[in-house]
Amino acid sequence: MALHSMTLGFRFQADERRRETNYHRRMQYRTFGRTGWRVSEIGYGMWGMAGWTGSDDEESRGSLDRAVALGCNFFDTAWAYGDGRSEQLLGELMKRHRDTRIYTATKIPPKNRTWPARAEYPLDDVFPADYIREYTEKSLRNIDAATVDLQQFHVWSDAWAEDEEWQRAVSSLKEEGLVRAIGISINRWQPANVLKALATDLIDSVQVVYNIFDQAPEDELFVECQRRNIAVIARVPFDEGSLTGTLTADTKWPEGDFRNIYFQPENLQNTLQRVEALRPVVPSGMSMPELALRHILAHPAVSTVIPGMRKLKNVEQNIGASDGRPLPATVLGELKRHRWDRWIDIP
Repeated sequence: MALHSMTLGFRFQADERRRETNYHRRMQYRTFGRTGWRVSEIGYGMWGMAGWTGSDDEESRGSLDRAVALGCNFFDTAWAYGDGRSEQLLGELMKRHRDTRIYTATKIPPKNRTWPARAEYPLDDVFPADYIREYTEKSLRNIDAATVDLQQFHVWSDAWAEDEEWQRAVSSLKEEGLVRAIGISINRWQPANVLKALATDLIDSVQVVYNIFDQAPEDELFVECQRRNIAVIARVPFDEGSLTGTLTADTKWPEGDFRNIYFQPENLQNTLQRVEALRPVVPSGMSMPELALRHILAHPAVSTVIPGMRKLKNVEQNIGASDGRPLPATVLGELKRHRWDRWIDIP
């Protein structure tokens, strides 16, 4: 059944001048699991700054600076985003804002450069101990910092969970002060493929695909993270763009763009049908991207959500969703019906 703000008594009036003056005051912060860090609930995903077509460093710098000005203090990158280029942009940002506490998160790429990880891959082919250290040191040089707040494995298989090699490697990084916390970026659509690793008590955070369509993390992962006080970073909040509501059957991307792989013809067709079914649920006065972010923030297990943002207008619109106003239970209940459990063999 279509839901509307008139029947819900739920009004989101557009007043851009008021939003501008109140952004920083409204930014909400959450505790990042057992680390105790207070991070902005809208973080910054930096993949698009170096890993997608059309990246422009000057535009990226302006957007990053704007995010800091509006209260964003959690920035997620990876060595694989432009072979360190995204990390370098983060390092530049930190120099421009030396008096602001910025939390840095990056990731170690798999040595075999294969996404996603598979159980049959030996750990030595993906994350041998010397390689874990090597890429942590590379990231530190790119960011130009002595310590990174969060170092993450960019892929994972729980087949490696009990292997002492990676356990000793990350423990050493922490003991030496090269990293403050260790996390795992979970393979897409495999939210339970990390539970054994969490049981080692060495993992401080998980990064997982979670959005209106991809609600499976709620089943087991979020329960375990809340039980163990492990931080949750929600990634891909807009389903690679479909939940912006702007895609059509004729949408094209430049050659080499990841979205050409993700939105294979069958997946694009199915996705567009589901987006159309979602449109009547969007409350009056709210955009679909705003609904997508508010849905994620409604779950108490989520520490921060990291939309990719390259343009100033997207920074302002996305950060505007952090104002402490929850979605009504009726809307959240309706969104449960839009869960989509799927499997496509892509990263």
